[in-house]
Amino acid sequence: MPSPALPPHIALDGVTLEVRHIDGASDLAPLVFLHEGLGSVSLWTQRGRDWPQALCAATGRAGWLYSRRGYGRSDPIPDVRGEHRAAPPNGLWSSGRHTTHYMHHEAWRVLPRLLQALRVERPVLVGHSDGATIALLHAARRPVAGCVVMAPHLMIEDIALKAIAEARETYLASGGQQGLRSRLARHHADVDNAFWQWNDIWLSEAFRAFDIRAICRDIAGPLLAVQGLKDEYGTLAQLDAVAQAVPQAQRLELPDCGHSPHRDQFDALTERVMAFVSGLA
Repeated sequence: MPSPALPPHIALDGVTLEVRHIDGASDLAPLVFLHEGLGSVSLWTQRGRDWPQALCAATGRAGWLYSRRGYGRSDPIPDVRGEHRAAPPNGLWSSGRHTTHYMHHEAWRVLPRLLQALRVERPVLVGHSDGATIALLHAARRPVAGCVVMAPHLMIEDIALKAIAEARETYLASGGQQGLRSRLARHHADVDNAFWQWNDIWLSEAFRAFDIRAICRDIAGPLLAVQGLKDEYGTLAQLDAVAQAVPQAQRLELPDCGHSPHRDQFDALTERVMAFVSGLA
């Protein structure tokens, strides 16, 4: 839970975002966790295990988590399936459905403003899936102490589109307390806002051209890239792309691991990330 001295929400340009702070034992750069496409602050904790808390304790660092707009307990996106309307000049927030550059916007506009509000200058970014892509984009343009990316998307693979299309059918057909929609609703104040902002753009024809490999060549800091070998949303081609773009990147392939290494390989991941973080300046 957030520290008593820190509110569970923060306002940026008129929009309230859900945040959580984890106290640290040192003044080292904090870990900033960036969630997946259907994630939130609460979804980092699964199966009774709180991976951000465990990682912060293992590294002695403080941590910050936040739910992007439309996720968790953050404010929703107005007209999330309607026509896209761009943010005003110098503003942060658009409305309507996402464009193909929604992760660029989060990495280069929203996240810097949030870090400024939190008084965090050079974080260690820890991103998962969409959050991993956002971490890579941010690290290519902004100073970071280090970057851990789990199941990143540098380009679009057919395996991801197939899984996301299946998720749409499951979501539309789900019913009862154990259906996908009901399970997600436990973590999102507006579950349809969360689901459709992600699903609609990923399954759009325009998004097939998404590719950030060239941008990643500008990443100068330490990087650890992680991929589960049974990931239903991506393959080792993503880690190959990281290696080509960022020669100094370290690589971790996890067996018996799907799309969520922090759930499927909790201990092995914690140990490797702890070692990576301990080597940062």
